[in-house]
Amino acid sequence: MKIGILGCGLMGGKLGVLFAQAGHDVIFSYSRRRTKLDDLVRRAGPTASAGTPAQAVAAADIVLLAVHWSRVDDVLAQAGDMTGKTVVTCCVPLDASDSELVVGHTDSGAEQIARKLPGARVAAAFQTTPSEVFAEVFAVRDRPIKANCLLCADDAEARRAAETLISAIGFAPVDAGPLHMARYTEPFALLTAQLAYGTADGPDWAYRFGKLRYVIE
Repeated sequence: MKIGILGCGLMGGKLGVLFAQAGHDVIFSYSRRRTKLDDLVRRAGPTASAGTPAQAVAAADIVLLAVHWSRVDDVLAQAGDMTGKTVVTCCVPLDASDSELVVGHTDSGAEQIARKLPGARVAAAFQTTPSEVFAEVFAVRDRPIKANCLLCADDAEARRAAETLISAIGFAPVDAGPLHMARYTEPFALLTAQLAYGTADGPDWAYRFGKLRYVIE
């Protein structure tokens, strides 16, 4: 599978490297420094390359949108027409200090991105897990008990794409339902960020949902 990465910060860079190490073809794009793109390609291995956002989108089966909320419009303008493309966004609509949501409760960043891309299929995933845990989850991806990662989407193909990317890293996907559920998963991302960066326990947090079954004898 060919994955185009729009944004090479903590989320896009780490996920792109792991997607490539999982055997996918990855195209990194959108960085202020070409040297950063080259470094990611080197770390990712022979299935990775770098290009412009438009090149990453044109070649991709799945596009990962992974930029700060303030850069969404700019990267989408550089990416060009995404009609018919499947887009998985891990963007959280945060302010400049990364401390408050600028969209929430009656709308979501994921829904706004879908409205900006009316011809694309959009899913939301990865926002609720700190990037520092990705490598650890990937390292134990063959174990039967896995950490979860939430996703939501309206389109079935976008949902399958998000599940594919989540599984490639080593998470077990949890389908939270339609895209408007991002109104609740995006605030949950602030909770996981508080656990990761606002406590003394460190950033390597993951979560797992489970059902309790009580046996009455």
